[in-house]
Amino acid sequence: MKYIDEFRDGAVAQKIAERLRQEVRPNRSYSFMEFCGGHTHAISRYGVGELLPTNVRMVHGPGCPVCVLPIGRIDLAIQLALEHGAIVCTYGDTMRVPASDGLSLVRAKARGGDIRMVYSAADALHIARQNPLREVVFFAIGFETTTPPTALAIRDAQREGLGNFSVLCCHVLTPSAITHILESPEVRQLGTVPIDGFVGPAHVSIVIGSGPYEHFAHEYRKPVVIAGFEPLDVMQAVLMLVRQVNEGRAEVENEFTRAVDRDGNLNAQTLVSEIFELRPSFEWRGLGEVPYSALKIRPGLVAFDAERRFRLRYQPVPDNKACECGAILRGVKKPTDCKIFGTVCTPENPVGSCMVSSEGACAAHYSYGRFKDIAIVAAA
Repeated sequence: MKYIDEFRDGAVAQKIAERLRQEVRPNRSYSFMEFCGGHTHAISRYGVGELLPTNVRMVHGPGCPVCVLPIGRIDLAIQLALEHGAIVCTYGDTMRVPASDGLSLVRAKARGGDIRMVYSAADALHIARQNPLREVVFFAIGFETTTPPTALAIRDAQREGLGNFSVLCCHVLTPSAITHILESPEVRQLGTVPIDGFVGPAHVSIVIGSGPYEHFAHEYRKPVVIAGFEPLDVMQAVLMLVRQVNEGRAEVENEFTRAVDRDGNLNAQTLVSEIFELRPSFEWRGLGEVPYSALKIRPGLVAFDAERRFRLRYQPVPDNKACECGAILRGVKKPTDCKIFGTVCTPENPVGSCMVSSEGACAAHYSYGRFKDIAIVAAA
């Protein structure tokens, strides 16, 4: 296949669906977690769930970078803008995540904070060059996919001697989150579901490769299939997982061979390791404190670390009691299980982070799930 539309072919989707119906065992159930929010979006948008056998359940995972960001981290970015007078730059979805006291970054902007939406860390670096008398902070979020560009910006700022640029680093790590889901007693107490296997993330795996997932296959006996974000990618990955479960195998398989190999992008990995080191612990929305699951800027680059530069103190903040975002991120509940879904909480007025990002389970289900009687893939 050469073109994206080939990965959205409804006739091919029906053939894979028929193969699944033939190979799925009627006397057992299958639960697979799509870790990445991009897969959740594809499943909802293209009606993939309608083509799967009824005993194959897809479980939403915590792989939406905006969704897992805790309120306390948003509060720090708002504090930088309103109390320290910094120009705060961040990605568009982050602007609308609810924070404390009814605020969000976009509402803090309305109160006079100089908060700007950017498309990349390089954009924030450009703003710092244009405003040499102002402190400019890049509010950096995301998994391994967006970490190398942040590292590059810090490296370039150091080389240029750019003294007014720093980063509020909230980059998190995929393998640590998967480990936490599988073994943490805290997560079991909070509530989670039995998982038979994982649909591994696409873009993250381009950077880190397929190698890091081998641990889950070997130690936890959980198959992992790395998949692209198109509907046929997801359906083929589910078929591969079903076959592994039926055969009693637990291996890492790569459906996304057109972009992912075992080693990943070694240059990007080297750059990240030069700029960042592991945090001992980091709070995730829905998962709580997760050991060694996030990155911080190395001590030798302390001048570019906004947390230390502005002496910020992180304070955990509980989620809105009416919001089920935490349970949805753990796969315990579906968006429709939340009493305020689609009524009080909508993309225009999000109460929780899962309704903000297009990768969030609530936003994806709100946009496409209400039309679940239509198998969109079949009509494509």
